Amino acid sequence: MTSKIAIAPLPSAARRSFMSRTGTLSAVAVAMLAGQEALAQGMGGDTSGDLQILNVALGLEHEAINAYQLGASSGLLQKPVLDVAVQFQGHHKSHRDALIATILKLGGKPVMEMKLDDYARALKADTLKNQADVLGLAARLELGATNAYLGVIPAFGSKELAKVAARLAADETMHYTVLTQALGRALPAGALSFGA
Repeated sequence: MTSKIAIAPLPSAARRSFMSRTGTLSAVAVAMLAGQEALAQGMGGDTSGDLQILNVALGLEHEAINAYQLGASSGLLQKPVLDVAVQFQGHHKSHRDALIATILKLGGKPVMEMKLDDYARALKADTLKNQADVLGLAARLELGATNAYLGVIPAFGSKELAKVAARLAADETMHYTVLTQALGRALPAGALSFGA
């Protein structure tokens, strides 16, 4: 079994910036991420850059899982909102699991999750005073993840592979939209507002 390694986490903004600058995964990596190993076997190419990008994405998923954990355990969320937060956390756990499986299949070592206290400090959880603060943090993280995942889509000639990357972005966009509405904020006024 491949062991996991710890990579010093980049600040959230730096991870998202990295994804936007280098956010192109090879067709092999996306096929593996989609669980389409047979398709991936017919493709060639260097996946070393993919492993770095996938680990950055995995870092974002670890951050999201822990942000939702912080929100859920804060006592600041009302029952219906708490239920949605736990559901969204489950989506991020599925994304995490798919990323880890893909990294391992490509021969890489997944970045390790930090301790909850480390995420609490990085996300300034001590500044969260009410439900709106928790939802605002989650919305910011979801928007960053949406834009990061959208950044990888243009690299693919295959509609199937682009679809996999789009599905990840769609989950993040759904989360962002629900959180924005729960906060009573207006949705983006213009078209084509995500991924820019």
